[in-house]
Amino acid sequence: MTTLRTWLNDEAPASAWQARCGSYYRGLDRALRSPMTLFGIAAVLLMILVAIVAPWLAGIDPNVQDFTCRLSPPSSAHWLGTDQLGRDLWSRLIYGTRPTLLIVLLVAWLSAPMGLVVGICAGYFGGWINTVFMRVTDIFMALPRLVLALMFVAVMGPGIINAVIAITVTAWPPYARLARTETLAIRNSDFLHAARVAGIPTWRILVGQVLPLCLPSTVIRVTLDMAGVILTAAGLGFLGLGAQPPLAEWGAMVSTGRLYIFDQWWVAAVPGAAILFGSLAFNLLGDGLRDVLDPKHA
Repeated sequence: MTTLRTWLNDEAPASAWQARCGSYYRGLDRALRSPMTLFGIAAVLLMILVAIVAPWLAGIDPNVQDFTCRLSPPSSAHWLGTDQLGRDLWSRLIYGTRPTLLIVLLVAWLSAPMGLVVGICAGYFGGWINTVFMRVTDIFMALPRLVLALMFVAVMGPGIINAVIAITVTAWPPYARLARTETLAIRNSDFLHAARVAGIPTWRILVGQVLPLCLPSTVIRVTLDMAGVILTAAGLGFLGLGAQPPLAEWGAMVSTGRLYIFDQWWVAAVPGAAILFGSLAFNLLGDGLRDVLDPKHA
């Protein structure tokens, strides 16, 4: 173990591979020394675990209605109280983790590749391709994300899948701008000139040489943007355009609870705290990943 640590901390690395491994190791060491980063990692892992074991952790069906105990305050029978239909808020909070993480993962899986393709092509080829791709990107970035998502959902109709599509359409432009900047910085590099002279196909250069150099910054941006995705999904749910009843979803729960916020505050406060917790977790995780993956960040 000591030998490996010495190899990773070598100030005069013998190869590019050793230098990259050493950079990641030092970044990981910085991240793990930060309490906030550790909290973000633990919080995201906790959300994923809760979503997986929701049926066992919740205890009861989140859609079971009991009008005899509607709007009950937190108690031993209902840890976080009940809503206006007598449904257990603890159970609905636990099950609400699933659609939230589903939207986050699908948006990340769809928007990041889309932005990478647009940005890498614009930066590498330049000319009219760069002009067209970047002007389209500017148009999407000029409109507020939530307003644009509302427009797409209003056209396609409410539902989780349509919400994912709407958020994805509004989320890819920053990744395109970032990938274009990274590509422009290396487009005239010697190793790319050597690859072209060697007759390597363009698609292999883009996938094998350019894409790996754009991934670290994109991964950091994706993680930081997940907090915004959670807020956007919650906003759509709040307006009734996201997950549809009886599915438990935090934004829809806040929308229902706002009617009782002065007398039965827990109905809105519980899902609101969950949204805050999820957004904070992904922000802190993104800061930690920046420490690990960005060699320019001290």
